[in-house]
Amino acid sequence: MSVTGAGTTEVPRSDLADTVLERLTVLYTAAANPERAAAAQAYMKDVAPFLGIPTPERRALSRTVLQDTPRPDEADCTAVALRCWQLPEREYHYFAVDYLRRHVGRCSSRFLPVTRRLITTVSWWDTVDLLAAHVVGGLVAADPTLTVDMDAWIVDDDLWVARTALLHQLRYKEHTDSRRLFAYCLRQSGHTDFFVRKAIGWALREYAKTDPDAVRDFLARERGRFAPLSVREALKNVGA
Repeated sequence: MSVTGAGTTEVPRSDLADTVLERLTVLYTAAANPERAAAAQAYMKDVAPFLGIPTPERRALSRTVLQDTPRPDEADCTAVALRCWQLPEREYHYFAVDYLRRHVGRCSSRFLPVTRRLITTVSWWDTVDLLAAHVVGGLVAADPTLTVDMDAWIVDDDLWVARTALLHQLRYKEHTDSRRLFAYCLRQSGHTDFFVRKAIGWALREYAKTDPDAVRDFLARERGRFAPLSVREALKNVGA
């Protein structure tokens, strides 16, 4: 079963999202620091404007925002995430990612199109990688039929979608489908973009913590198909 294109990426009605967004915009706006914002925006290559709130302070504010709020259902998660993404400043996107990481277990496989919307909107590694490993990875682990979607994502023209497919098993450890991981790496081995090449190496390096021999053997056979960056990253902690 595939859910690509299934479900909805419309913003559902959610009283919880109303409460969260009202609190969030008040507290985050009050904490804005224009000097820090300019530095953060430059560091992130102008992907989005920033409010300039350091991560520890932002997370403390987020705890205040969420104080005494109920656990969300899938519609609430969808509404919070999409409404945060409608706001320009990057800290609101970070809030949404943190919220989804915390509550991904309350979402079904039909939430996957929402994650794709987030991954392909204002795309950069700072949100994509966390969504890949913690949200998409959690959804696929809970419903293995979603591997059909990952098989489609790995050949997607959008490099961030392909990167997500490469990284979605990042936290699986001994539950990693190594056959699929190696096949995905081979499928994108000729990709010219830095972020895809880096993701290949990162995914292999992470799996090498669980099965270093499998990664070494794989690269012994296929090394010539990969960019030096990918090989370097993959073997960083296990040697040639």
